[in-house]
Amino acid sequence: MLPRKPRATPRRSHAERPLPGLQFSHPLPYGAVLRGTGVQFVVYSHSATGMRVLLYDAVTDTEPAEVITLDPATDRWGDIWSILVPGVAPGQLYHFQADGPFAPEIGQRFDGRARLVDPYAQALAGDFLVADDGTLVPPKSVVVDDTFDWQGDRHLKRPLADTVIYELHVRGFTASPSSGVAHPGTYLGVIEKIPYLKSLGVTAVELMPVHEFPTTAIPPVEGRGNYWGYDPIAFFAPHRGYAAGTEPGCQVREFKEMVRALHAAGIEVILDVVFNHTAEGNELGPTLSFKGLENRVYYMLADGGSRYRNYSGCGNTVNGNHPIVRELIFLCLRHWVHDFHIDGFRFDLASILSRDRNGDILPNPPIVELITEDPLLADTKIIAEAWDAAGAYQVGSFASLRWAEWNGKYRDDVRRFWRGDHAQTGHLATRLAGSSDLYGGNDRQPYHSINFVTSHDGFTLGDLVAYREKHNEANGEGNRDGDNNNFSDNYGVEGPTTDEAIVAIRARQVRNLFATLLLSQGVPMVVAGDEIGRTQGGNNNAWCQDSPVSWLDWSLVETNADLLRFVREAIRFRLGNPTLRRRTFLRGAGEAGGGMPDVEWFSADGGPVDWGAVGASLICFFAAAGDSAAAPEPAAGVPRHVLILLHAGSEPRSFRLPQASHVAALPWRLFLDTREPSPFDVHSGARGPLVEPGATLELPPHALLCLVADPLAAGPPSIGSPSGEAVSST
Repeated sequence: MLPRKPRATPRRSHAERPLPGLQFSHPLPYGAVLRGTGVQFVVYSHSATGMRVLLYDAVTDTEPAEVITLDPATDRWGDIWSILVPGVAPGQLYHFQADGPFAPEIGQRFDGRARLVDPYAQALAGDFLVADDGTLVPPKSVVVDDTFDWQGDRHLKRPLADTVIYELHVRGFTASPSSGVAHPGTYLGVIEKIPYLKSLGVTAVELMPVHEFPTTAIPPVEGRGNYWGYDPIAFFAPHRGYAAGTEPGCQVREFKEMVRALHAAGIEVILDVVFNHTAEGNELGPTLSFKGLENRVYYMLADGGSRYRNYSGCGNTVNGNHPIVRELIFLCLRHWVHDFHIDGFRFDLASILSRDRNGDILPNPPIVELITEDPLLADTKIIAEAWDAAGAYQVGSFASLRWAEWNGKYRDDVRRFWRGDHAQTGHLATRLAGSSDLYGGNDRQPYHSINFVTSHDGFTLGDLVAYREKHNEANGEGNRDGDNNNFSDNYGVEGPTTDEAIVAIRARQVRNLFATLLLSQGVPMVVAGDEIGRTQGGNNNAWCQDSPVSWLDWSLVETNADLLRFVREAIRFRLGNPTLRRRTFLRGAGEAGGGMPDVEWFSADGGPVDWGAVGASLICFFAAAGDSAAAPEPAAGVPRHVLILLHAGSEPRSFRLPQASHVAALPWRLFLDTREPSPFDVHSGARGPLVEPGATLELPPHALLCLVADPLAAGPPSIGSPSGEAVSST
């Protein structure tokens, strides 16, 4: 039995009269709200004819200890059912249960036997169970005391342009025994790895879904769990499976401890939120919450209501622009920002938020406008995955300047360039410069582009250069799942190899891709483990792989220490050089008004670039950012000129440093050099050897050099050159 406060009045059974009218002083907010004498249970349903609160004593109970029936005459305000139950304390377990019409042909799916998760539950407890009558019993909602000592914690408010995002899965980050943490696979495990995150240099973690979701398929499927978490059942509740403790509701406290610790380390927390579908699936799916409360409101329906519109690819689509659902999403975001101190959100399949209840794309979607204008969210980062599973693709055109976007075109263009695809040089230049073709209008800026080469969805970076085809056989779908358009290559052998030449080119390509990402205008996102060469064995859709396939192998920190060093130095350089973090779009030679342009492009021969020429070589010059390009507050670091030599061809190529006087006169030092093995592939502090003016440099296939203009004419001896002479022309 759970401990409870002494009851002020007896609980009522089905037959008892309503409690005194005092309870009606609080018809809102929704959910289970602690009051002085007990808990106010509040739930919305327009069509329900009856409503009950089921109270449980233990997470393993399949039957409630008490059932409290609400009286429609006295416990209902409009479409809000509300009752104050004295004597109920934090930790109490409960479900709702609703009577109403079951008429699937018109979208009504009430089931008076179904146990329903509170849509506003702040925590869930237990697993899915089966009652004696065969009814599915979902995890139980928990009454939560939201009190927490934040110790003065506040949102960090780091400008988006100065952000480096690290996408991680809370469980997968420390689940492996190699992590060495005391609480593997949990929020507390993330806390234990904060020193690693700080040493890497990232400024924000983007957590894959932490909203409550079922960890097994419904119905269960042998060997297939829901690992990624893109199947929510309770939007207000942190996932119970990531808690180290076992008492109901402990995940709320542990999640807050994680956020507080990350903030203390200067790291922001961004949540990947899934407001586009739920775990209730289509007409064959279970009734867990929304279906049994007001199906026609919460979901987009078709064929008169008998079928679910499926723009998510997961069976149903949340009706986000209905006023009731819009209110739920709005209050949910405020809950995470205010009660959990979350710094931002990445909206999964955000284009669904642009659809009306018939699935048509709206020009000014109400829910998008509400998120855009909400004053409590004004300091948060708002990021859209600007597409959905039904063909909507809004990259570059989603909403307003308040929204940044996952730039899927950046991913594809960078992959194709480095793979050596035909005529990709112009596309790469556009992506390096911040994607002005996508974000150059409507007052948007380079930092509205969230640049990424890999994400949780697809190959790891190591697999991108080791596999030409996906290998998802372990997912149990005959390798039919996952994207077939990966723009990947294996360079001669599919998967692992001991061929030294192939190993070398793969190592160069990983560094090329990392360097491109971290030298581009916009906001870079790195996927956890890519910096140490994590592999999924060619699986590009590991959504169901709660196993070493998906877990981060921490032994790679030592095995691939040279790659980790390369990434750390590149991140450190980016955050120390405002030139790479422009607040406005770059001005080319024709736009600079007679001054030095912000960006210039050159051919491998050092002359002006010929965009019509077929080739895979390019030189990019970023002029040091002046005060006008810095943040309103002083940006960290000293602006430096940057010169990038990129060669994606399959044959060696000679590069001559640009002959333009304002470039040739600068004292260039070598920073990144993917031609060389560690430790000569990166020079700490961008203070490598000087490069002679007008030097010609030989680049092997698939290689990148980054040079930095040092204001000092002299410097340390050349690294790797015993005599200390500068890098000379060939």
